[in-house]
Amino acid sequence: MARHLYKNTGLLARLLVRRDRIRIPVWLLSLAILTFAVAISFKGLYATQQDRQAIAETMKNPAMTAMVGKGYGLENYTTGAMMAHQMLLFTAVAFAIMSILLITRHTRADEEDGRIEMIRSLPTGRLSTLHAAIVVVCGINVLLALVIGLGLSVLNIAGMDMEGSLLYGAALGATGIFFVALTAVFAQLSESSRGTIGLSFAALGLAYLIRAIGDVGNETLSWFSPLGWVLNAQVYVNNYWWPIILTVGSAFILVILALYLNAIRDLESGFLPSKPGKQHASVFLQSPLGLTLRLQRTALIAWAIGVYVLGASYGSVLGDLESFFEDIDVMEDLLAPVEGFSLTEQSIPMLMSIMAMISTIPVMMAMLRLVGEERNNRTEHLLSRAVSRSRLMGSSFIVSIVVSFVMLSLTAIGLWSAGIVVIEGGISFGMLYGAAMVYLPAMWIMVGVAVLLIGIAPKATSLIWVYLLYSFVVVYLGGLLRFPEWMGNLSPYGYVPQLPVEDMDFMPLTILAVIAVVLVVAGFIGYLKRDTST
Repeated sequence: MARHLYKNTGLLARLLVRRDRIRIPVWLLSLAILTFAVAISFKGLYATQQDRQAIAETMKNPAMTAMVGKGYGLENYTTGAMMAHQMLLFTAVAFAIMSILLITRHTRADEEDGRIEMIRSLPTGRLSTLHAAIVVVCGINVLLALVIGLGLSVLNIAGMDMEGSLLYGAALGATGIFFVALTAVFAQLSESSRGTIGLSFAALGLAYLIRAIGDVGNETLSWFSPLGWVLNAQVYVNNYWWPIILTVGSAFILVILALYLNAIRDLESGFLPSKPGKQHASVFLQSPLGLTLRLQRTALIAWAIGVYVLGASYGSVLGDLESFFEDIDVMEDLLAPVEGFSLTEQSIPMLMSIMAMISTIPVMMAMLRLVGEERNNRTEHLLSRAVSRSRLMGSSFIVSIVVSFVMLSLTAIGLWSAGIVVIEGGISFGMLYGAAMVYLPAMWIMVGVAVLLIGIAPKATSLIWVYLLYSFVVVYLGGLLRFPEWMGNLSPYGYVPQLPVEDMDFMPLTILAVIAVVLVVAGFIGYLKRDTST
């Protein structure tokens, strides 16, 4: 009976590998090269123990702990301990994102497009498609974990031995496998690929927040997050393997649950079915703008709550920064105190840049929804009516611009609402809000690039995510790894004034806004001229 359910799983797995013959190498090479490049950079940048101990002191503050995780081995900060502390969480999140996107593509997205219905009409088992997708994506995680683990070990860097390197790769692979299993469950709960991705990313964001709050103030809370589990492997320090076993074991249970749910549900249905809509649409909903906003309402509300909580979580640690900095002389030396600003205020630009780039994700999703609807042949229905292309694209553009303003505002409000409670004497809302709003032109550049790609190269719209990832890496790691200045200048976020430490400079923001307008105009022209078939 069981063999009948999984019939031809191997054949389907080979088909999935064939379909992802471009995606898989891109993920493998990008994550492996980034990991190796950072490890080699650490070796050159922090060659002496004195250099490493100096950077270890900067990593002890609550804001850094919330961002990169609790540090292990800070008292003897070897290159390996530095690599695991500063890169493991960041790379694990990338593994999770890869797993979420790949497993959704081969489960719920294929079901939406009718591919699974066609496959089930052939001699295959009821669970073969889901089983094949899980096997393939888990296999990718295992392969990538081995490549990174073995690759780090052969770099022959002091403090990065064979066992620690293999554990580093295993921690990344275990994180990916856990989110493969979790996304497979969500693919059974949701009726759409959009819902599956939304639930999965919400779970990833929640896992990050729980770990951040737990690492800063309540260690027990970190054990409710899978990201907290893998960090407790204490790679290159104590090399504990049991957190990896815990993570993979939990993933195995989730896989069984996903297969069971898949076996008992009808094709194209979900356990969280969409509610039936009203019999008659309102006047606002009958407009392209109203329809666009309605289609994205749930996801945008979830993101709004998420960025507010993210801002509040960072704000909750602001009260500890000043006393922390006062106790550590090297921090004052590294931060080069600016007259008139507290050390806490000097950390605001770093927090704002990270939150601004995270807030860019829902902005991009709001804009790229247009090309997603086009690929599913739903825009043809709208364009066959009295709706112009410029009005259709303009609706998505307006929503994305409004979302950029709302998301940045919520990060500032979240940071301020928590910061005013924990900082003695409070903190200026105007200062925080201004530090957030200066990132609007940079976000508009990202919107402009998205509009341009939709207008002239709709098949290449995924490149905008590569550009956002590049921006995150150069801004987040640029100072740490001492990237050349030109790399930061390739990102729009590299031109934003670092308020409140720096003076307000309107010129770069004006130039960014003008470039954004040019990109948007070019994108609209391209969209009006091209064929709607992608």
